[in-house]
Amino acid sequence: MSEAYIPDARPGAITADVADPILKRGPGRIWWICLVVSLALTGLMVVSLVVLVTGGIGIWGINTSNVWGFALVHYVWWIGIGNAGTLISAMLLLTRQHWRTSINRFAEAMTLFAACIAGLFPIFHLGRPWLFYWLVPYPNTLGLVPQWRSPLVWDFFAIASYILFSLMFWYTGAIPDFATMRDRAKGKIAQIAYGILALGWRGSARHWKIWQSYYGAMAAMGVPLVVSVHSVVGMDYAAGIAPGWNVSIYPPYFVVGAMFSGFAVVVVLAAIFRRALNAAHMITDRHFDVMGKILLTGSLIMTVSYATEWFYAWYSGEHAEQRVVADQLWGDFWPIYWAMLLGNCIFPQLYWIPKMRTNLTATILIAIGINFGMWFERVVITVIPPARGFLPSQWSFYWPTFWDWSLFLGTLGFFTLLFTLFLRVIPAISAHEMKEHLGEEKRT
Repeated sequence: MSEAYIPDARPGAITADVADPILKRGPGRIWWICLVVSLALTGLMVVSLVVLVTGGIGIWGINTSNVWGFALVHYVWWIGIGNAGTLISAMLLLTRQHWRTSINRFAEAMTLFAACIAGLFPIFHLGRPWLFYWLVPYPNTLGLVPQWRSPLVWDFFAIASYILFSLMFWYTGAIPDFATMRDRAKGKIAQIAYGILALGWRGSARHWKIWQSYYGAMAAMGVPLVVSVHSVVGMDYAAGIAPGWNVSIYPPYFVVGAMFSGFAVVVVLAAIFRRALNAAHMITDRHFDVMGKILLTGSLIMTVSYATEWFYAWYSGEHAEQRVVADQLWGDFWPIYWAMLLGNCIFPQLYWIPKMRTNLTATILIAIGINFGMWFERVVITVIPPARGFLPSQWSFYWPTFWDWSLFLGTLGFFTLLFTLFLRVIPAISAHEMKEHLGEEKRT
């Protein structure tokens, strides 16, 4: 990391670069613009949810064939982005990739925000969201028992366990930096707030030993947890009987897709933070080069997954499966499917060119294209199979309504709002890990 930290690679300079934007510098004009826009979109989300609760899920574009519609599309899209943050941080920590220190903090924050937003969609799709706790096996006099064969129950436990673990993992990694903020803060309120979050951290050898053991153990537990959580999301489809759903490739396919879309969001966030924090010396071109290679690998795996689906449909000889693939490629849904292939399979091949990985504008555009492609993929998976089921009499076409779109745009604004506030109160880059790896490189 020392060679990437230019021009001043002293530990004190790293601390100042991370802490001063929060403690000493006031928010700039761009921050206020993001705050206002995100607040407006968050208000749109609140209005959409109020109308949904009062009017019922009939305000959405769902029908007897597509009973989920955008609710499941956006649940899977958001949980995929959320799953990637902790997976990225944990895997890179276990494999001792030192470049993770510039991206792991906001990648883990991305996990928390996206997973919380994802959990909104299944709850409000219930029709009576105030009774969502019926999914929990809590003691009650009515003898209610959750339907363990229902994907709703699987998702509830998967999301709850994942949010709790991700919060603990993120908070554990931030404790030393909270102590640094406590010691550098001038205001009494800031000192008390960061002091509470620091849990009495003094930076002693005993504290560091316990912290490193605990943090490493959590990273080791995090990888299988992330894989299992998104496998559960994949099983939501694989356990269905609609043609195009009941295939065993979905769990690993969803795990790779989550990492793929999540890394694309990390690339965009890294570029934004690099500009907002003036941190080109901490989030360098080398970081974007490595992340571009990872996105290229993910694109190749996704391409093989799509080809495997085509092969399954052909080899099975099942007419319903072949009809779904035909509708995807050149039927009524072909624009969505080809948009998915462009975003996930074709555009990322530009990452084969080294200059495209280090050109910030190009890599951001490709990453945004990937996220569009992954969103279209969720639409393809969720909408087409039930719309072209085994019974032609139940064939339909799904059209989202204004309230479908408004809720989605509102959640994007809420996600932006959370990150905007995050930048003002929490160090977006792990200063203590950067200093640790800088010291290791100097010793070698």
